[in-house]
Amino acid sequence: MSTNITTTCRDLAQLLPAAQLACRLLFQECYKAGIRNVFITETYRSQERQNYLYAQGRTRPGLVVTWTLKSNHSSRLAWDIAVGPPKTLYDVTTLNKVGTIARKLGITWGGDWIGSIDRPHFEVKSTWRMPTGYKLEGQVIVPSSSKMTVQLIVEDKKEVNKVTQVWNPASPTMRTETENYIARAIKEGIIQDSHLKDLQSGVMTTDRLLGLHITIQQRRAN
Repeated sequence: MSTNITTTCRDLAQLLPAAQLACRLLFQECYKAGIRNVFITETYRSQERQNYLYAQGRTRPGLVVTWTLKSNHSSRLAWDIAVGPPKTLYDVTTLNKVGTIARKLGITWGGDWIGSIDRPHFEVKSTWRMPTGYKLEGQVIVPSSSKMTVQLIVEDKKEVNKVTQVWNPASPTMRTETENYIARAIKEGIIQDSHLKDLQSGVMTTDRLLGLHITIQQRRAN
């Protein structure tokens, strides 16, 4: 993580666990609502960087970009987002839709603040808990660039069950299909050739084969 006060941190892992979970849930619900062109612009912000931003438009040239010296970015409980093409960077309509979703999740939205409206801003308390009726339904890909879109990778139960039944040394057809599947993943650079050797030597367990399948599917989705 950069300590440069002029550089933003977009790493979700720099937030506290409650904020990480809240952010992922928010992006998941955005995905389900068809809002997929939003991305993170800042997560953790050091106090030094907060001071630097506060000085802008006051003791340093530029437009005012923050109204406080105390921000939950510095507490690792806040994140900012923006909107990707074809919308403008801070498209009000899109941010309002995300804000509406955030309210349902118990996430504080800067668009609800009086006097100092900050639509791109979201934050939670360290005691935040996922609301009843919600859960992470798969792997949520939270973009940190306008070149990416929100993704939700949900494990295909039928496909997983199929994979657990595929490896049967007594069935030449199933053995060949499984070997070909792993060989393609090796050729694509997704996994190492040692996995195929383990399969052929018989040391590849069903659980390990299942985990390998999930890894391959996730990396292909990325």
